[in-house]
Amino acid sequence: MASYAKTGKLLLAASIGVGLLAGCASNEKKESAGATVNKEGFPIVSEPLTLTLMAPDTGDQDWTKMKVLDIMAEQSNIKLDFRNAPKDSFDTKKNLVFASGDYPDMFYAAGLTTAEQINYGGQGILIPLETLIDAYAPNFKKVLDENPEVRKSITAPDGHIYALPVIEMSQHWYRNPIWYNGDFLKALNITKLPTTTEELYTYLKRVKTEDPNGNGKADEIPLTASNARDVNLRDIRTWLLGSFGVYEDTIYVDDNKTVHYTPLEEGFKQYLTFMNRLWNEELLDHESFSQTDEQKKAKVQNNQVAMFANWNAYMSLGGEPSTDDPMYAPVKSEMVDKPAIAANAGITPGAFAISSTNPSPEASMRWVDYLYSYEGALLFNKGPEGILWKYTDEATRTKEYLPIPDGGTDREKYRSTLTPNYGIPAPTINTDDIEKGLKGDFEVWVAKETQTKLLDRGARPPFPTLFLTSEEQTQVNSLTSDLNTYVNQMEAKFITGAEPLSNWDKYVDTLNKMGAEKMAKIYQGAYDRWASN
Repeated sequence: MASYAKTGKLLLAASIGVGLLAGCASNEKKESAGATVNKEGFPIVSEPLTLTLMAPDTGDQDWTKMKVLDIMAEQSNIKLDFRNAPKDSFDTKKNLVFASGDYPDMFYAAGLTTAEQINYGGQGILIPLETLIDAYAPNFKKVLDENPEVRKSITAPDGHIYALPVIEMSQHWYRNPIWYNGDFLKALNITKLPTTTEELYTYLKRVKTEDPNGNGKADEIPLTASNARDVNLRDIRTWLLGSFGVYEDTIYVDDNKTVHYTPLEEGFKQYLTFMNRLWNEELLDHESFSQTDEQKKAKVQNNQVAMFANWNAYMSLGGEPSTDDPMYAPVKSEMVDKPAIAANAGITPGAFAISSTNPSPEASMRWVDYLYSYEGALLFNKGPEGILWKYTDEATRTKEYLPIPDGGTDREKYRSTLTPNYGIPAPTINTDDIEKGLKGDFEVWVAKETQTKLLDRGARPPFPTLFLTSEEQTQVNSLTSDLNTYVNQMEAKFITGAEPLSNWDKYVDTLNKMGAEKMAKIYQGAYDRWASN
């Protein structure tokens, strides 16, 4: 994790940056790098301007031949000189660039952490953006005015905005949903999905004992998970924790604005108790703590698994998208009136930043601001009209897909040749009207499942996207690794019975000695600061 500048240096650099920007923001046009920056419309600059841009490259594209970037260059009069690095090694390259002193003018889809923003903003490497936003970013400013939580979530503790985010108002999932195997439901004549933990247990028990795959073997696996990224059960934990009133597996804030460190909570203990019950009766796959995603998927495709997590069910089951495999609706236990349901905050910070050596921050802000307009977001997310899509009614923003050129079969692969917004956290805004008319029957069904089973039942973000101060981040960094390792070990032991749940109090005492209560207090302070901003 990056080191942090001293507070005095941070405030001095930031105040100098604001003063410089305030001086330029008052003009209708800005003379920069020999070009006049127009505050509205295209071109952005009156004379050709070249800016350098650094971004992660997925390896599927040639950035110099993307039609979207060609159109943007022609409209804006700004040519881009790419200094990209492979996606898999981008963070390493980014750190080297920050250390070198030779910065690109713009960081695009850079995944700048809040710690990096504070650090490099405090050093004056990344410039404050709020004055530029007010003067040169009407589209993004409109987003901030209409969504105050976005402004709060991207504002550093020193009051400055150092990077613009990805805003995904149409993506509501906190993690991949759990799905039911529809064939098993039919075989067991299930017409009403479980609504309580007892009903869920009963269903899983029937899967285990009634041979729903019909092969005459007791090979069914009621519920499975993987140890992906060395995190126990992460793909199903959040949804099952909700049955016991817990929104997230590490930090969450309750309806009374109190922050909780989940592994200390009674709800977490009850989750462990329920999972231990499933384990003891072989209703939870005994390889869940060791298998990879690929091994889990192989079992699902072998028609052995009743419940599993993935982006969509067919991606595990194989075959074509189907509406026969319903989304899991979180169930409640006896300890709560309704389940806690997590939702995506829709904000990914650190997507775009401007360096201190940029010859025209104003032109750069105008350039990126277009990506937060409907027209710009549509162009960068779907490509130009007439290639992969066209309007059927432009007045209502309704569209339809066109056949993939040259007889292609992979729409996403072809899209990756048109636009940089593929497989990376690119600065943009995704809203429902961008997709209007483009969703097929299956996508419409998934959206309805999401609405009725999650959103209509009170789904909300467990914890807001926010900044920690440098001191808070340092403390969290020092606590997190050991706490996470211990919690993951104990979760597995409690569930498998290697550690009896009668030792819960001993476990809690150990957590508190390791700093768990301190962790909750740090995040409580950060949340209170965010809420009052």
